[in-house]
Amino acid sequence: MTSVWKTPIFMVAFVYFVVDGAFSYVMRPITMWLARQRLLERARLWVVSLRPYPSLALFAVPVIILEPAKPLSGYLIGTGHFFAGAVTFIAAEVLKLTVVERLFELNKEKLLSIPAFGWGYRHWRVMMDMVESLAVWKVARKLAIQVGNVWRAAFHRARGEPTPTVRSRAS
Repeated sequence: MTSVWKTPIFMVAFVYFVVDGAFSYVMRPITMWLARQRLLERARLWVVSLRPYPSLALFAVPVIILEPAKPLSGYLIGTGHFFAGAVTFIAAEVLKLTVVERLFELNKEKLLSIPAFGWGYRHWRVMMDMVESLAVWKVARKLAIQVGNVWRAAFHRARGEPTPTVRSRAS
């Protein structure tokens, strides 16, 4: 790759990792809170009762529905509708992260029992382990945690609550 493209690609990757890490950091407590709600207990029991292939179909639904929102948000931003594009991207990403992460958590063993899914997951994990070992990932995760700590502290100050202990490392 020519050196002309290295810096822009590095910057795009860096911003993507920071945004993804911040979303993940912010959404994890919300996902855990939703998991504890009795209102969703029947849905959880139904999801857990599914066999492997229906679990895979259910797992794919939010990805299929929400993934097209990324190019749509890019189109909106590119045509001068920055706010609408940003809101579309953020809403779709937050929903997808929350729902997909929860469905995977509930059905991980069943999903991994499907040979093609297990194969794909193992290869994805190898790739993610490689990405997570990169310096850009480590810097982005550290920055995402710092941003999350600032957001959390500001939220608690706005509510007049004591600021909880902040996270100091990537998990």
